[in-house]
Amino acid sequence: MAEKMEYDDFLLLVKGAEAEIVEKKSRFIATIRPVASEEEAAAFIDEMKKKYYDARHNCSAFVIGSKAELTRSSDDGEPSGTAGRPMLEVLLGSGIRNIAVVVTRYFGGTLLGTGGLVRAYSGVVKEALALCETARQHFGVKLKITTDYNGVGKIQYLLASKNIGVTDSTYAADVEMTVISPIEEYDRLCKEIIEATSARAVLEEVERLYYME
Repeated sequence: MAEKMEYDDFLLLVKGAEAEIVEKKSRFIATIRPVASEEEAAAFIDEMKKKYYDARHNCSAFVIGSKAELTRSSDDGEPSGTAGRPMLEVLLGSGIRNIAVVVTRYFGGTLLGTGGLVRAYSGVVKEALALCETARQHFGVKLKITTDYNGVGKIQYLLASKNIGVTDSTYAADVEMTVISPIEEYDRLCKEIIEATSARAVLEEVERLYYME
């Protein structure tokens, strides 16, 4: 149980999006993009600042890592806590990881006040998030199974009963199959393969990783 909690599922951003709202003649443009590192996030933020060089503000936030190990936000000249932090809270609340957003503001001449700014910046991020594409990531184990031909059918039946697909296979003197097992199924799967093949199958743990369900 503890192991399952340690490796919680998360949503990975696959495709970003843009959205725009207008509040009292101020335009707020949110641009969201997948990022895998702080360097990628910084490059994206710089790119948006160059694209919208004539805007009053280009506020930003990003979340990187399956457990949100790295987070940053910037108000870019807006009153402290009215832009970057609310944007970051929306990202964290979405459960999406490896994601960065820049919200560009073209000032419309009317002050929105602290509450108005928070609502505008967080609101446009929510609208852009609704247009993004994500994929759920699950923690598992990549396992290589080596068996004689007598064990192939038994193993395939066992895998099918657990909805575990074969990602790679090689048929030679023996048969090698590579699968990815959900972490919560891994120990039981290994035990059942050994039992089904009367301990003739050889199991090799290749790596532990997140994979797309």
